Amino acid sequence: MLRKYLNKIKPNFMPGGKLSAFRSVFDGMETFLYTPNETSKSGVHVHDAIDSKRVMIIVVLALIPCLLFGMYNTGYQNFTCSGLQPEFWPCMAYGLLAILPRIVVTYAVGLGIEFVVAQWRNEEIQEGFLVTGILVPLICPITTPIWMLAVATAFSVIFAKEVFGGTGFNVFNVALVTRAFLFFAYPAQMSGDNAFIANEPIFGLGGHVVYADGISGATPLGQLATGATALTTPTGAEISTWDAFLGLIPGSFGETSTLCILIGAALLLLTGIASWRIMLSVFVGGLFMGWIANTFASPLYPASSLNPLDQLLYGGFAFAAVFMATDPVTAARTGAGKYIYGFLVGVIAILIRVYNNGYPEGAMLAVLLMNAFAPLIDYCVVQLNINRRMRRLRAKAEAE
Repeated sequence: MLRKYLNKIKPNFMPGGKLSAFRSVFDGMETFLYTPNETSKSGVHVHDAIDSKRVMIIVVLALIPCLLFGMYNTGYQNFTCSGLQPEFWPCMAYGLLAILPRIVVTYAVGLGIEFVVAQWRNEEIQEGFLVTGILVPLICPITTPIWMLAVATAFSVIFAKEVFGGTGFNVFNVALVTRAFLFFAYPAQMSGDNAFIANEPIFGLGGHVVYADGISGATPLGQLATGATALTTPTGAEISTWDAFLGLIPGSFGETSTLCILIGAALLLLTGIASWRIMLSVFVGGLFMGWIANTFASPLYPASSLNPLDQLLYGGFAFAAVFMATDPVTAARTGAGKYIYGFLVGVIAILIRVYNNGYPEGAMLAVLLMNAFAPLIDYCVVQLNINRRMRRLRAKAEAE
């Protein structure tokens, strides 16, 4: 029935139809629902059974565990700080009602701009924002005002994506540009003790946080930046490695649970969507730099602060390794380049984290910095391969 209905209204959107001005909008919805049946008219091409829309949908599915856990953790942190019993369904309902407006606004602003640009350029609507639209709310504190998300999303889509030519041409990860814009434009709302715990009652669910004496919603990395020697939850309980792995700690909405991130990573790797070389090398780089920081302790980073493994569990490190560094558009593309790129992301993330008390989370800046160097890494790898083959050919010619 749906296919017949689309076929019936399609002529209205074709050239000469009364709705031809919205052809790209119709095309975007049709190709989202059905695989296009168009084929290449000339040249030699290799096709497989998946297109970019399906790739984006798989990435969104991989993010669902982080989204669901973020909903629960948002309610859990709120109810716990309020002295209420954190029951499962009330926590889920609270988290859902807290995150839903932010997801809707992000998609509305980002897709709205992409629809307008596609109409203006008379091009197809690209599908890249399917992932960006859900990534942005996941990497931001739940208390981020909705209007700030709208402004930051508009800025990043226009200046980090469309000015470069749209999906597939952007140099920097669009979701991380959004997060960076928010951090540097509105630092007071994006950091601090109370930024990571929702503090408003929603539709009678209760949970209005009252920050009494001794109650702080600082993230574990935020506590370390202030010189804390023991990491604690907002209620004062000590945070164990297991707590950090599960994610029942303050933090950005979708970044706290390493377990859920690894579930998403497994889906991306099984489907071949993400590069295991980048993921592996990011974690190796993080462990290496964490070991260096612990071995050569300094006044800025005492050896007792965090062991290398805990560095991977706190903050947005694991999330960046799985979902940000592996972005195929902005990451390195050569085989050897992926190892170099990922390793440097891990090293720089921990380097920023342990030696800059003003910015306790380094994963975002590390990925953005390496986005800028990814083309150079690929160029060097390709040139080394060319030079090596030329030497081999010359040696063969001399031998003959």
